[in-house]
Amino acid sequence: MAKKVVAAMKTGTGKSFSKCIKMVKSEKTGAYIFKEEIVNNDHVKDFFSRK
Repeated sequence: MAKKVVAAMKTGTGKSFSKCIKMVKSEKTGAYIFKEEIVNNDHVKDFFSRK
């Protein structure tokens, strides 16, 4: 699946998007989980500022 995402992002329109991965601590268990999302390059800071 990752190969499809990377291949799609290398095309002309895909260059305006970035895959963002954020590590978040779970309130219930205290373990860390990863939040992944493909966002427009203009909204990367918004993704990391969200809680």
